[in-house]
Amino acid sequence: MNLQAFLITFREAFEAILIVGIIISYLNRIGQSKWNKWVWLGVVMAIIASLGVALVFQIVLDGYATMGSREYLRIGILLVSAGLLTHMILFMSKQNREMRSKLQQKVALILTAGGALNMIVHSFLVTLREGVETVFFFAAISSGDISKVLQSWGALFGLVAAGVLGIVVFKSSKKIQIGTFFRITSVFLIMIAAGLFVQAVGVMQDLKIIGSVYHTPGGEVGAMYDLTWFMPEHPIDETNYIRDTGNHPILNGQIGIFFKAFLGYTQDPSLEEFVFYWMYYGFVFVLLARQKKLAESADKSASDEGALQEGQGNSERNDINTAI
Repeated sequence: MNLQAFLITFREAFEAILIVGIIISYLNRIGQSKWNKWVWLGVVMAIIASLGVALVFQIVLDGYATMGSREYLRIGILLVSAGLLTHMILFMSKQNREMRSKLQQKVALILTAGGALNMIVHSFLVTLREGVETVFFFAAISSGDISKVLQSWGALFGLVAAGVLGIVVFKSSKKIQIGTFFRITSVFLIMIAAGLFVQAVGVMQDLKIIGSVYHTPGGEVGAMYDLTWFMPEHPIDETNYIRDTGNHPILNGQIGIFFKAFLGYTQDPSLEEFVFYWMYYGFVFVLLARQKKLAESADKSASDEGALQEGQGNSERNDINTAI
């Protein structure tokens, strides 16, 4: 259980640390570090809320009720989180363009209260999602006795390892130019959001909330391909693969379960998972392109208006000079 607890807390805490770290780095890079304390308040509130969820699962819910509630709640959390990250990507992209424009004019970017509230809400909900998912996983590996896992050394070491790795990543990121920083973090956030979205689709298919247009001869949801030989998405899948084939996969299930939780990796995606995953990328890039086009159009209009006003001013001065 200690190893499982370590891997669970490490991957969930690391994802939360990275996303909250991106928010903090973003605020620092645009000279708005005064909002950092409110972001951390959102994180603390989310941790408290996650402990409350753990208490509910420990005392109130058990057996089938726990399983049913967990999966439906998980679908909601995955979809809301994917939507929030998408909004965050668009928001940061817009702010980054405005910042570059304003910096060229040597004018400091001022983050409005509404924009700061977005950052705080995102930090709260991102941390809450990771906390609640940790509760789900702990309940699964401990047969519902979450307190046993919380007291294990694996859970503590996982948090420490995630914190250390997060510090290393963001210490290194300070050497990266701001434009490159925003591009890298945007791609990273898009990958996480796409993974969350496709995980929600997979869970809904498992619960038969949605079906599939592609089935196996036995009537099960069909897979587009099978990468179990390369990297199983769970240690159980690795064990079954070794039993059935006598061969070992190239990468083991512990690595697979990390990438599944982190980026939505699936060893044998359904047609819907495959299609929706890439559709999400297309959807986000269309939104970004549209946002960029609107911004360029607004800049052009502002530039034309400025040129017109300057021309009118020159004309008026010429009229005055002529009169004199």
